[in-house]
Amino acid sequence: MVELYPETDMASLNINGETRNVSVPDDMPLLWVLRDVIGLTGTKFGCGIAQCGACTVQVDGVATRSCVLPVGAVQGRKVTTIEAVGATPAGRKVQNAWAMLDVVQCGYCQSGQVVAAAALLASNPNPSDEDIDAAMAGNICRCGTYVRIRAAIKQAANEG
Repeated sequence: MVELYPETDMASLNINGETRNVSVPDDMPLLWVLRDVIGLTGTKFGCGIAQCGACTVQVDGVATRSCVLPVGAVQGRKVTTIEAVGATPAGRKVQNAWAMLDVVQCGYCQSGQVVAAAALLASNPNPSDEDIDAAMAGNICRCGTYVRIRAAIKQAANEG
């Protein structure tokens, strides 16, 4: 248990299949709980306004921006971060495809990209280009690896 804010109520969170009890304000963004309180730093801060996708995690299997999501909204829900997405079948396929196609350049956005792609393939194992575009919209890659990202998602889908 981490108690940085002793005057607040205890929140019980399911993070990567593990129960984590934290004492933080209900309105603290999940991103800061993950990074600063729990110590899972794979999820990145990008813009702080849910526009870039660097902070993407899965909440009950749905790609969700953690920088604007209050921690009080995830109690009783399953949160999966980049640290555990590879333990899921879709996440493992995505990570393998990412490595095989050498998607990453600078890498800053990639945790959000991989988590979003894994959520897509878990819900839609054979996505069209339009499905991929819709699911990945808002996940910005400053290096412009979008062609490789799409190819990796298609390769991961074909592994299935």
